[in-house]
Amino acid sequence: MEYINFSNQLPVIIQLGIDWSINFLAAVITLIVGIWISSRIGKWVKEALIRIDKLDPTLPPVAGSVIRYALLVVTIIAVLAQFGVNTTSIIAVLGAAGLAIGLALQGTLSNVAAGVMLLFLRPFKVGNWIEASDISGTVREIGLFTTTIDTFDNVFISVPNSKIWSSTIVNHSRYNTRRMDIDIGVSYNSDLEYVIKTLLTLANDERVLKEPSPQGLVVSYGDSAITVRLRLYAKNNVYWGLYWDLMKKTKSVLDRAKIEIPFPQTVITVKKNNN
Repeated sequence: MEYINFSNQLPVIIQLGIDWSINFLAAVITLIVGIWISSRIGKWVKEALIRIDKLDPTLPPVAGSVIRYALLVVTIIAVLAQFGVNTTSIIAVLGAAGLAIGLALQGTLSNVAAGVMLLFLRPFKVGNWIEASDISGTVREIGLFTTTIDTFDNVFISVPNSKIWSSTIVNHSRYNTRRMDIDIGVSYNSDLEYVIKTLLTLANDERVLKEPSPQGLVVSYGDSAITVRLRLYAKNNVYWGLYWDLMKKTKSVLDRAKIEIPFPQTVITVKKNNN
């Protein structure tokens, strides 16, 4: 009968215990330091982005969270490596899982990608009046998945970011000023210089910008009328109020000036047969 001499194996067991303890301690320290560093870097990135005035307010917390969780994944992999776990296979499994999830959620991920592009390139921001994907209204919120828009008849609409990103975006609020054109048809018997002078009196409004100066233009000669245009510029915040006021005043101003706004007319020539 053979006896196992544990005295000879004792140094090996002690060494294994010491190595395991060191690896465990290193793993705990790595985990604690990794959590602290990921939290600090995520917070630092968020605060740094908040200081950039041109960035949308939605972006800083999202960017901070993404960086924080990415560093946490790296920390966990480093902790597993301390215990001799084959991290290469784990990374391969995570990659495969990420690919499978990406294929399953490609529609959702396309919205996320479009949301990131909207946040970085900023074709519009919260409060802007935009037209995109056959929808017109004021932007309420830009999220990672959807953009919410309030229409002018007070309807809430949530639009997938990919749908907005793939469409033509018209931003009516991008610039501080906007041009206004008011067209009116006048009779062929009218004195065009007098008509233009009369229309320019409508520009005597404090909401109308002096530069660029208002203009009176002859646009076209139609079948029944000559189209004359009043062109002026105004600030975005008063544009529509000014537009509706001028549209209301135009007819009364032309009436007082005895300028005719003709109805559509057809001239019929009758030829007499002398036979």
